Amino acid sequence: MKLFHQRNIVIATMHEKEVVIAPLLEKSFKMKCAVPTQLNTDLLGTFSGERERKDSPIAAALKKCNLAIDEIGYDLAIASEGSFGAHPYSFFSRADEEIVVLLDRKNKIEIVGKALSTETNFDGKVINSLVEGLEFAKQVHFPSHGLIIKDKKEAPTTIYKGIINQLLYEELIENMLDTHGQIWVETDMRALFNPTRLKIIEQATVNLIEKMKSHCPACDTPGYWIVDHKPGLPCDLCHSPTKSTLAHIYGCLKCDYKDEIKFPNKKTVEDPTFCDYCNP
Repeated sequence: MKLFHQRNIVIATMHEKEVVIAPLLEKSFKMKCAVPTQLNTDLLGTFSGERERKDSPIAAALKKCNLAIDEIGYDLAIASEGSFGAHPYSFFSRADEEIVVLLDRKNKIEIVGKALSTETNFDGKVINSLVEGLEFAKQVHFPSHGLIIKDKKEAPTTIYKGIINQLLYEELIENMLDTHGQIWVETDMRALFNPTRLKIIEQATVNLIEKMKSHCPACDTPGYWIVDHKPGLPCDLCHSPTKSTLAHIYGCLKCDYKDEIKFPNKKTVEDPTFCDYCNP
């Protein structure tokens, strides 16, 4: 079933994410990509804090898809949403989690691609001098990555976004310090000002495309993917079941078909180091 082949698709973005998303869709499915001109995704939330994102990342991305479909008139859309903060498994590391959602209104299908990475410059700092501002900028890869300046972190009254010019940055820092004494500078996480984030969006799109190409053996619906995992990989020494993954459970988005694929990590036993009996 070539459900997505040569379809028209709208990429729901106002921050130039089509730069990495469109080539992948065109290569994989020969899709014809369009970008809306009136879409304002900032209404659903901003990274800079003026508007809080009230929806989950997936719900917000779906809203973007629907808004873009309504504007362009296509029945197929794709949108992404990012979240930044502590890594879910390594709390001392910052992480960028990107989701990319495909909405097919015609066939009533939603498929989600994901990528999680510690490769992010996400950061912010209270600045008291130009020297501090310059040091922070260097740490977060300015000027190849944009910056935001605020009079204060929360509920700012003055904010400058998308700063990628050294002279302008220095001028704004000095003027803001003269006015406020102390200011807040943070990374601009919008995709068009953050090449590092753009790479993670690309990775999430690759994951999405893999799912789009994976079809259910029973009903041929795309999006057939891992829905759960089964622990119990036996220990190589004592043969007791460990917490390591024994099998992945694949499931269909449409029908109830599921299948268990054993040894997904290409190994049939686990190192005794990870065994609760051999290494309690």
